[in-house]
Amino acid sequence: MVWYLAGTLLVGLIVASMASTLPVAFAFLLANMIGVLVFIGGQAGLEQLVANATTSITLFTLVTIPLFILMGELFFHTGVSNRIFDVLDKLFGRLPGRLSYMTVSGGTLFAALSGSSMANTALLGASLLPEMTRREYKNHLSMGPIVACGGLAIIIPPSGLAVLLGSLAHLDIGALLLAGLVPGLLLALLYAAVIFISVRLDPNAAPRYDVEPASWPEIMRLVGVNLLPMAFVIFLVVGLIVLGLATPTESAAFGVLGVVIVAACFRSLSLAAIQKAIVGSAKVSGMVFLIIMGSSTFSQLLAFSGASPGLISWATSLDVAPVVLLAAMFGVLLFLGLFMEAASIMMLTVPIFFPLALGLGYDPIWFGIIMLISLEIGLATPPFGMGLFVLLGVAPKGTTLGQVSLAVLPYLLCTVFLVLLLVAFPQLTATFR
Repeated sequence: MVWYLAGTLLVGLIVASMASTLPVAFAFLLANMIGVLVFIGGQAGLEQLVANATTSITLFTLVTIPLFILMGELFFHTGVSNRIFDVLDKLFGRLPGRLSYMTVSGGTLFAALSGSSMANTALLGASLLPEMTRREYKNHLSMGPIVACGGLAIIIPPSGLAVLLGSLAHLDIGALLLAGLVPGLLLALLYAAVIFISVRLDPNAAPRYDVEPASWPEIMRLVGVNLLPMAFVIFLVVGLIVLGLATPTESAAFGVLGVVIVAACFRSLSLAAIQKAIVGSAKVSGMVFLIIMGSSTFSQLLAFSGASPGLISWATSLDVAPVVLLAAMFGVLLFLGLFMEAASIMMLTVPIFFPLALGLGYDPIWFGIIMLISLEIGLATPPFGMGLFVLLGVAPKGTTLGQVSLAVLPYLLCTVFLVLLLVAFPQLTATFR
């Protein structure tokens, strides 16, 4: 079978399965079963499918995934996150648009502590949106930064999706996590710049209100008591990898231990919180491992059928610049982000795009960051952006999907600008690796 017919058959099986409302992981497993029967055949093909699936999820590096998820679950269920807002509230004082700046700074810190974009968006929305609404902030300074900053957890380590991407694409997970640090912080600064410009152009977009100023001794006390312990946890997760003292798996274990210690010191560690965190992380981890199993086998089928090598050979023979093909892949990711969630997009595109990117001479870690940023945009684009729906769940009654989508638009432009920066200056992803 020629490569394009083989690729069409495999991808078509997955699309048809998902269109029938079959869960994504099971859609891939079904397509894999049919694929091995067509391209390998009989019992031997099914036995090879089982062997490959087992191998794909029995890797030591994958322990990172449930540990990062557990760390984020503990962070939210123990209520430690509320202490960050206490510090930020005092730090920004009477600054115009202070609640919007609190969203950006809080979202950045939470991203470095949770690794979950959905949890990040939900926490920011539930904590800050009611107060922003009461203070009559306009949508682009209230809902916009909440959805945008929720997505920072995809790029800034510890990112659960980055670990998943690294596992699917067989990348160095530690290098991929560290590569997202500078782009993530740059994106947060771009968001802050949008807020600054918006407030300068329209002061009524974020009306001022009286705030009791805090003395420097009080601010320093709050920073020492509430913020430094969070810095300790971030160091355990990111710092140990940067210094080469721990692997991503080991740093994830240290991160869980750090959150437990901090919660215990704050006297917020309870049996109920631990139980909720363990149950939540088990559910998400189970889904992630099913995704890895399905996608890994699908990638092998694409190679065995000749679809991947054929596509790479065809694309690299085109008389166009590699950046044109890069833009085409970016466009496909944005289009899929309109209709699919991030894990599904990765399962579908990683087996095709990463071999193609390598064939074009792109650094796989750099391309991984480009893909993560594309997935972040997908979280905030209608009609099925998950970040939009999470915010709608905590927004005032009567808020529409269109209102939230327009509010986040300026921040999406910042994300696209970041992609252009990374194309122009790829070394931005190599700062800590």
